[in-house]
Amino acid sequence: MNTVYSIVGFFVSGGVFMYPILLVFAIGVAVAIERYITLTMVTKKNQQVWKDIQPLLAKGEFDSAYKKTSEDDSTIAQVLNMGLSLQGAVRRREDIEIAMEESMMEIVPRLEKRTPYVALCSSIATLLGLLGTIMGLIQAFTAVANANPAEKADLLSASISVAMNTTAFGLMVAIPLLVIHAVLTSKTGDIVDSLEMASVKALNVFSKRSRRLAEEGLTNEHAEPDGNEAVVPA
Repeated sequence: MNTVYSIVGFFVSGGVFMYPILLVFAIGVAVAIERYITLTMVTKKNQQVWKDIQPLLAKGEFDSAYKKTSEDDSTIAQVLNMGLSLQGAVRRREDIEIAMEESMMEIVPRLEKRTPYVALCSSIATLLGLLGTIMGLIQAFTAVANANPAEKADLLSASISVAMNTTAFGLMVAIPLLVIHAVLTSKTGDIVDSLEMASVKALNVFSKRSRRLAEEGLTNEHAEPDGNEAVVPA
């Protein structure tokens, strides 16, 4: 109980600026929890979809892969669906790659949505703490100026101690929010990297299939009408 009383006393003695700092902390934590849950769900869904789609791509079953990605709303399905929709319709790898990059450009902002607010709350908490301390010091020196000379030292030290509470509380809020922001940024980066990895692997599969079809086409062109292979001039 003594610990609880100490925390409550610390908060109350900090003055009115303690309440906006607490509000900023609540907003930052709420955004952080929402983002963490969302990014975790996106990661799990992407892993499951890639686990299902990768064997189909390896076997060249692009129609089945396209059907699966069309029925799924995960981010990796959206990227692969864009590539699969163009596979076979265009011959250049660059055209498919540009289309998949365009899909990535639509997805990444949704992944990063609201994450910067966590860092913003951290900065606001720090600034509010400093502002509270400055305002407290102004009030302390104003009060001391009109106090009994014998009591000035005691009043000034007590007032400064109270004024510093807002800075301390602001830093106690800001530091965890900064750490949380770094974690969310890292999770977002991992998802983007996994999307890029999946798109590159899909593009490599498309390119290998195109080369194989091209080689088979050349072989058929050089074949004799009776089935014997024609002699390709040197």
